[in-house]
Amino acid sequence: MVTERNGYKNAFAQIDVQLTRRHDLIPNLVDTAKGYLSHERETLEAVIKARNSAVSGLENAKIDPSNPKAMEQLAQAEQGLSGALGRLFALSEAYPDLKANENMMQLSEELTTTENKVAFARQAFNDGVMLYNNMREQFPNNLIAGWFGFTSATMLEIEDEAKREVPKVSFGDS
Repeated sequence: MVTERNGYKNAFAQIDVQLTRRHDLIPNLVDTAKGYLSHERETLEAVIKARNSAVSGLENAKIDPSNPKAMEQLAQAEQGLSGALGRLFALSEAYPDLKANENMMQLSEELTTTENKVAFARQAFNDGVMLYNNMREQFPNNLIAGWFGFTSATMLEIEDEAKREVPKVSFGDS
């Protein structure tokens, strides 16, 4: 059980690396967009607020990756950040100069790459949590797990609203 617990904690450390990178890219993205979106202050402030909330959620989750409340708060903060970034990118579509800005394109690409790495790291973490929980619940480990502090671990599930939307299919004017 010690090996499996250490395995999922190591997997969370990989999530930490990728989320920290994501959080570090966002101020640069906002700074790049500021010049073009000066009258869209509310959107930019929402991104920064969501980023700060996500940083705080990550710090709390790092303390104990098995804490269900910390994992839930992290998931909600990351979901909020994804939503705020989505609104920023949707807004940037209306500004061709911003969309074509080389720095904005590079930051967008780096964020996309980092998002993919976060997804893979989260999958590895959730696999590690599943292995640990399975081992913890199997006989004879289930008899001694509680005595030695082997509590159940919680998976990190970050909902992506866009992936949940049902695609609209139209077959013309019928």
